[in-house]
Amino acid sequence: MKNNRRIAVLIDGDNAQASLASEILNEVSKHGRITTRRIYGDFTTAHLNSWKKVIGENAISPHQQYAFSSGKNSTDCFMIIDAMDILHSGKVDGFAIASSDSDFSRLATRIREEGLFVMGLGRRNSTTEFQRACQVFVHTENLSPTSP
Repeated sequence: MKNNRRIAVLIDGDNAQASLASEILNEVSKHGRITTRRIYGDFTTAHLNSWKKVIGENAISPHQQYAFSSGKNSTDCFMIIDAMDILHSGKVDGFAIASSDSDFSRLATRIREEGLFVMGLGRRNSTTEFQRACQVFVHTENLSPTSP
C-alpha cells in the first residue's frame, strides 16, 4: 500500500522553510505518491517572498490567506478547513503536514482516526504532541538543501 498511497502535502508557509521545499517533497515521496501540493500563507507579505520562486519550481499550489490582523491564526484555520475537505473527498490515503506549529496536533490526530497515514515535517523543537500525533515525523534539521 505504501507505494500506492496517495498523499496530500500541506505546507504552512509561515513555519516551513522555502529552502527545504524540494527535500520535503522528496522525503514525503518515500511514503507514497504526492497527488496534492499546497502551501498556505499571506503571499503579499515580505516574510513569504522566499516561497515565490520555490512554489513554481516545485509545482506547489499557493493558497492565499490575507492577514487581516496580526497574531491571528487565519492561515492555520484555512489549512485545517482545506485538510478536512480533502479528507472527506476520499481522494487521498494520507497527509504530510509541513509545519512546526502545535496547532496541527489535533488535525494530525483527526486524520489518523480516519485510518489515513499522517506524516509531519518540522523543526526539532516542534511540540511533542504534534510529533506523536503523526505516524512518521521528520525533523527538517535532518534534511539538507540540494546544491544548485
